[in-house]
Amino acid sequence: MPHLANMLGPLARGGPGGRNVRLLALLRWLAAAGQLATILLVHFVVGVHLPLVPMLGALAVLVALNVAVNQVVERRPITNAALFATLLVDVACLTTQLYLSGGVSNPFVTLFLLQVVIAALLLRGWTSWAMVVITSTLFAWLAWAAPPFPLPRFWASELSIPYVAASWFNFTLTATLLALFVTRIVRNVSEHDARLAALRQRAAEEEHIVRMGLLASGAAHELGTPLSSIAVMLGDWRREPAIARSPALLADLDDMRAEVTRCKDILGQVLLASGEVRGNAPVRTTLRTFLAGIVDSWNESKGPTAAYEHLMTSDPRIVADKALAQTITNLLDNAVEAGAKTITLCAWWDGDRLVLAVRDDGAGFPQSILDGLGKPYLSTKARRGAGLGLFLAVNVLRTLGGTVSARNRERGGSEVTLTLPLAAISIPEEAP
Repeated sequence: MPHLANMLGPLARGGPGGRNVRLLALLRWLAAAGQLATILLVHFVVGVHLPLVPMLGALAVLVALNVAVNQVVERRPITNAALFATLLVDVACLTTQLYLSGGVSNPFVTLFLLQVVIAALLLRGWTSWAMVVITSTLFAWLAWAAPPFPLPRFWASELSIPYVAASWFNFTLTATLLALFVTRIVRNVSEHDARLAALRQRAAEEEHIVRMGLLASGAAHELGTPLSSIAVMLGDWRREPAIARSPALLADLDDMRAEVTRCKDILGQVLLASGEVRGNAPVRTTLRTFLAGIVDSWNESKGPTAAYEHLMTSDPRIVADKALAQTITNLLDNAVEAGAKTITLCAWWDGDRLVLAVRDDGAGFPQSILDGLGKPYLSTKARRGAGLGLFLAVNVLRTLGGTVSARNRERGGSEVTLTLPLAAISIPEEAP
């Protein structure tokens, strides 16, 4: 049956699609067995003569379909078209059986509704509604075209045209409502599953952040002692006569002490960002001073010059958030690594929310970075650990109740926008 396998399309070896096909195949076996038992009982026990050859031929088609499905399902991925095709075969066989056994006067005509429910559960988009139209049309066609079926006088009955029309209307209405509500339920379940997946992803990212914070905190503690020892040694060397008589050595010694002090400040910021304080009270400042200080500090240590622009009419008091400052610094560093020559930090208000935008004229973001914004280690850079800048930005803003977005600018370069509620870092007016 190669032509039948090709018609069915690829079917799944595993996953929900493959399980649905197997469940549908089991239901088809049960339907075929039930139809066979009913046909034999009515024909040989009750004595109502049925056209056995075409009716058993329709059952043979169902059996052949199931055999073909079982052969293909282990080798090919499932498709919506394949499920739709198999359901159409089921509907065609059921229509054949009903046509040969009384049409709409056959009580089993309501089995069309089972096909509608299965289609609403398993099919996507227009195909589930196509099954409603197809079964409703076939119901009407059976009412018009099915030949009279001779029954014993005790069982015979004649359906009036208004009754048949009302039955068709009832079937169409029921099928439409079933498709509507079942598809909505399926969509609600899918959205619920998507939310659960997003929550699991967020929990995994937060756990990743916690591990990184613990690692950074441990490294900061371990590095603090040797840096303090180096600072003491540099102080002792400054008093050495040979060094004291050499201005060049003294200048080098001062540079080394400045770098050691800078390293200790960085470690202090790491500990503060990880939730530990090394005897320093939180720094209170104003928003404009805080942002300008970040840009000035970055400009002192980097070659390119970043500009700071703001459209803020007020300058509220805030607590200098080290994590937010480091996030902005990381974004400025990313702009340099992207080849930017001009970098600007812009700030403005959006209601009660602060909006910060880092704009540059660099190479911009590949589409893969924009599609996976906030995922760790997603980067075009080859070095180990690259790609954490945006990941950390997303998670820092998330803890502050904010969001991060990124885009490529029309004239070249990129723009990363941070949006956060001012209440997350501001100091209440009544605070001393």
